[in-house]
Amino acid sequence: MRVLIHGSELAAATAAAALSWVGHRVTWLPHASTDWPALSTSGWLTSEPELMRRLEEGINQGSLHLVVSEQEAVGRAPFDVFWLAVSADQRQEANDSVARLMTGLCPGAVLVNNSTFPVGETELLESRLDGCRAVALADLLEEGRAWETFTRPSRWLLGCDDDRAEHQVRELLRAFNRRREVFQRMPRRAAELTKLAINGMLATRISYMNDIAGLADSLGVDVEYVRQGMGADSRIGYEYLYPGCGFGGPNFSRDLMRLADVQSASGRHSALLDQVLDINEHKKETLFRKLWAHFHGRLEARCVAIWGAAFKPGTARIDQAPVLTLLRALWAQGVRVRLHDPAAIPAVLAEVGEHPLLEVFRGDPLEACEGADALMLVTEWKTYWNPDWPRLAERLGEKLLLDGRNIYDPAHVAACGMHYRGIGRRADPTRE
Repeated sequence: MRVLIHGSELAAATAAAALSWVGHRVTWLPHASTDWPALSTSGWLTSEPELMRRLEEGINQGSLHLVVSEQEAVGRAPFDVFWLAVSADQRQEANDSVARLMTGLCPGAVLVNNSTFPVGETELLESRLDGCRAVALADLLEEGRAWETFTRPSRWLLGCDDDRAEHQVRELLRAFNRRREVFQRMPRRAAELTKLAINGMLATRISYMNDIAGLADSLGVDVEYVRQGMGADSRIGYEYLYPGCGFGGPNFSRDLMRLADVQSASGRHSALLDQVLDINEHKKETLFRKLWAHFHGRLEARCVAIWGAAFKPGTARIDQAPVLTLLRALWAQGVRVRLHDPAAIPAVLAEVGEHPLLEVFRGDPLEACEGADALMLVTEWKTYWNPDWPRLAERLGEKLLLDGRNIYDPAHVAACGMHYRGIGRRADPTRE
């Protein structure tokens, strides 16, 4: 098929790479705010496994053609499919672009709305298409695993009110639907709401578990027992039941706010969503509060090492990441920070600039711990899971480890001569 893709989101880049890989003739028009030269050097894209290699392969083989303007895109018409994957704040621009780019669509073309827009937006887009059809395809990509989740999907959530449009989308994605049936079709508005509701539920589970972790701390209970007991209940399961120092990322945060907007526009108010967001923002400060308590508020001139800045492992993005809250809190108390992350340092520097209380590291994580009083684990990159414990203990002046993702065994850390503070976890007090 002849496919036009518009947008600079991860969903657009992944679709461009994957669809051109399986033989479709793809024209990709990145959004003007982030053109290809900027995209090709962005950390969040270059850190995605396989993706840049597949994009370059498509460009070199001629199955993927990059354009820089709407006029150039229309010049490569006609198109059977218009794949729209822009950010939520580009919605009005997208409407205008659709009106201009529709001249490049052939009769019977389908617009695939892969953007997370308000409920009902796909119908509005279709009204601009002069007889072509529009479907909603929920963006279910996982950052850090985008290529894998697109090419080996567990499901496609398709909002579609037309059998012919469904057939065309199935044909477009047929190469990724061979192992088993992965399409789940429903009305467009239902699909748009389902996408928001999914992330709302996942965020609710995380915030609920974080609330329970706080209660466990107060009661002197190790929350790991509680997590395992809850997860063993078949009605609950283990997914998204890990306490931590708060979630971030463009998808969760954006979709929660979008869901709240949908509630508000319908005349409803969700106290539950308010609580989920409040708990999460409160949890982003929890490592700082534990540090404050350990040193009885005397933090000025201390030095803290932080492992991990990205909002999750496998990505270079720091959108709404807990590390940003921590940095602001630590610097307000005059604390020097030695920050290590294997991928997200450029994003941190772009966000906060060169700060006199900040040193950054990309190599050996133990380097960041030289001269630090304490270590905060914020992002659970695999490189942090099994440090050289004796060398780590030597480098931390006050032997304090604050585990924001509960990846370490508290008893083992205590046996190595360090003080352990986790999220609802407890070390054996006789060994601290």
